[in-house]
Amino acid sequence: MEYLDFELPIKELEEQLQKCMIIGEESEVDVTETCQQIEKKLADTKKDIYKNLTAWQRVQLSRHPNRPYTLDYINALCGDSFLELHGDRTVKDDKAMIGGLGKIGDQSFMFIGQQKGYNTKTRQYRNFGMANPEGYRKALRLMKSAEKFGIPVISLVDTPGAYPGIEAEERGQGEAIARNILEMTRLKVPVIVIIIGEGASGGALGIGVGDKVLMLENTWYSVISPESCSSILWRSWEYKEQAADALKLTATDMKRQKLIDEIIKEPLGGAHMDRDKTFTTVRNKIISHFEDLKKLSPKELVKQRMEKYSDMGVYNG
Repeated sequence: MEYLDFELPIKELEEQLQKCMIIGEESEVDVTETCQQIEKKLADTKKDIYKNLTAWQRVQLSRHPNRPYTLDYINALCGDSFLELHGDRTVKDDKAMIGGLGKIGDQSFMFIGQQKGYNTKTRQYRNFGMANPEGYRKALRLMKSAEKFGIPVISLVDTPGAYPGIEAEERGQGEAIARNILEMTRLKVPVIVIIIGEGASGGALGIGVGDKVLMLENTWYSVISPESCSSILWRSWEYKEQAADALKLTATDMKRQKLIDEIIKEPLGGAHMDRDKTFTTVRNKIISHFEDLKKLSPKELVKQRMEKYSDMGVYNG
C-alpha cells in the first residue's frame, strides 16, 4: 500500500494496529481493548483527513498509483464483452487512447478513454496517457461509427494533457482536438463523460463534450495543471498548492460553477480503497443517466447539448 504525504498519520496508526495484533497472536497478553482503541482512532483520523482535503490533496489522490484506470473500469463494467478497436485509418494506433465496443447488461456502448500505465514500461507504452492527434482521430472515428449504428458513447477522461511534442503539433494536434469538440457537440447518440482521474487542458476536452458530464469525487478538471500554472505565474513549481486553490479545479468547484452535472462519491480514502464499490457506483450512474437520455430523440439530444454548452460562463452580449 502506498501512502501520500498527508496520509502518513494513517500509515502510522495502521502499523501500530498491525503490531498490536501480532503481539496478541504471539503471546498470551489480551490486547483486544488496545486494538479497539487504535481502530477507533484510525477511523476518526481517516474521517478527519478525507473530509477536509485541500484542492492539491485531491489532485494527489487523482494521481494515486493504485487508482483504477480506464481499462480497469471497462473490464469491470463489461467483462469479456469488450472488443477493443484500433487505429485512426490515417497514421497509426495511439496506445494512449483506447476505445471499443462493450456491453453493460444487454445494452451496447462505445467506450473511449485515455489509458495510463502501471509501471515504467507500460507508462512509456501508453505515453503516460497523453494522446497524439491520431489518438483523437481514432476516438472520433469510433464515435462516428457509434452514431451510425445508434450506439451510445461513454467517455472516460484521465490525462495530464494532450502530448505536447513537436511531432504531435506537426500532425495537427490543435485541429484534431478542435474537430472532436465540434463533432461531439452534434453527435446524434447519447454521450456520457466521466472524469475518473486527471482532466487537464484540451487533452481532456478532446473527448470531454457530452450530454452528461460526471466527476468522481477526488478528481480534477481544468485548463492547466497546478504545476504548469505555478511555473508560468511564479517561475517555480513551489506554488502548486496555491495554484490548485486558485484554479477551482475540484469536483465541488466544477459543480458549483455548473460546468459538470454530478459528482460521483468515492469510498473513504479514494476510488482505489474499494475498487468494486467504485465500479458498481459508476455502473449505476451510467445506467441511470442513459435511461433518461434514451428517451430523447437525436434532434432533442443535439439541441439540449448545444444549449448546455452555450449557457456556460459569463459574458456580455
